[in-house]
This record gives sequence, C-alpha cells and structure tokens, in this order.
Amino acid sequence: MKATRDGRGIVYLVGAGPGDPGLITVRGVECLRQADVVIYDRLANAALLAYASNAELIDVGKEAERHTIPQACINAMLLEHALAGKVVVRLKGGDPFVFGRGGEEAEVLAEAGIPFVIVPGISSAVAGPAYAGIPVTHRDLACSFTVITGHRAGHVKDPACDWRRQARTADTLVFLMGVHSLPAIVESLLEAGRPPSTPVAVVQEATCAGQRTVTGTLADIVEIAGGVRSPAVIVVGEVVRLREKLRWCEEDPLPQGIGRPAPALA
Repeated sequence: MKATRDGRGIVYLVGAGPGDPGLITVRGVECLRQADVVIYDRLANAALLAYASNAELIDVGKEAERHTIPQACINAMLLEHALAGKVVVRLKGGDPFVFGRGGEEAEVLAEAGIPFVIVPGISSAVAGPAYAGIPVTHRDLACSFTVITGHRAGHVKDPACDWRRQARTADTLVFLMGVHSLPAIVESLLEAGRPPSTPVAVVQEATCAGQRTVTGTLADIVEIAGGVRSPAVIVVGEVVRLREKLRWCEEDPLPQGIGRPAPALA
C-alpha cells in the first residue's frame, strides 16, 4: 500500500466493525498498520487506532444532531492528504457502505481521480442482533430481512426513503440509528399493518461491554425502551422470540477473548 507512480496517494475506506475491536477484518488491520493518516468516526472503537502507531490521527466523529465537522470538510481532507501522496485510511464504524456515507466519499474520490479501495466491515445490522441472540433469518420464521436508516424512518412521507413497503413484505426489519425515532417507527409500522403483538428488541452498544438488550412488542416497546441510549439497533419480527433460547453473551460467563464484548473505552 504505497503512493501511486504519479505521486498521488490512495484512500482505503475501511469498515471498523460493530464496536468490539476483535471484529475488524484482517485486511482492515493491515491498512491501519500501513497508514500515513487515519480519519476516523465516533463509532470506530478507539482501540483500533493502536494499529496505526505511525499515522496522523484525525477525529471527525459525528453524533445525531451534532455534526461538528461537515461532510464537505471530511471530503476535502481525504482529497488533501491523498493528493499529498499519503496512504489514507478512512475508518468507519460497521461497514463503509451501510449508512456510513462511504458511497458519497468514494464518489468524491472517483471524480478527483484518486485511487481508492473498499474494505468491508461487519455491520451492526447483523452483529447487533447476533450478539443479542437474535438471528435475522431463520428457516422457520424469516426468509428475508431489511436494513433501514432510523434517521429518516420517522419521515414516512420522505419520497427518498419509502421503507413502509418493506415493512409490509420483509420478515425481519433492522433499524440503525433509530433510538430517537422509535415512537415514529412504531407508529408507522402499526399503520403499515404490523400487528401490535409483533416482537421488538432494542440492543444498546451491541458487541461492547455496555451491551444491553430490552424486548417487548410494538404495543409496549416505546415505554420499555425509554432509557435506552444510542448507539442501538432495533430489531422487529418473529425472530426476536428466539432470544430467550439463544441469548449467549450478556449474562453467561465466557472464556476471555471468546465472544466476550470488548471493554468500553473513553
């Protein structure tokens, strides 16, 4: 992973995984070790930065309703460092192409003629439910699942995000970044025809030491999950019922390093 022959650098859009630093890919670690610059998000576990011991580290973390560094500035940083001939790692929580704006950043790089590589990561859309003991598909219960952005799920009239069609057809629905929109999500699902008895789980800080899961139904989950904070994954569907049988990591003692959520970091 070196600069190109014409002196331009290269950008690696790397998925950091869902939170547990042990869930990053081997390729992702290789990129971090050879990086000159790492531009990282809030949801990328800070422990992963230890792999980039020789790199300049730039925090561009965002939170709901609090984007301290605009996306345009992040795009400009990527171009600036790549044009200076550096190996740049853009480290994103989860997978860079699953609600991570990786597609937007790749477009900017492509338009500028900057070489880039996509390094997929494990998305919390599947890892969050898995660590809560909920399979998103199951031969007897669910043959399909849909992943929906919670930021816009409350805007049911948004023509660019018409997810209620999937709400009526997909067996399992997974909402990311949807804690603040939970009341609107539930209301919309009920309007779309999902029964009030539909099981729902909300997994807070999935795969990390602070993981906590609450379960209920569309009829009562808003009240039950009132104390849950982001980041959290919302799972809707019959597969949630399997949690009581398959829960494996929140209470049971596990050997160190075998499936144990990573310690929380400041």
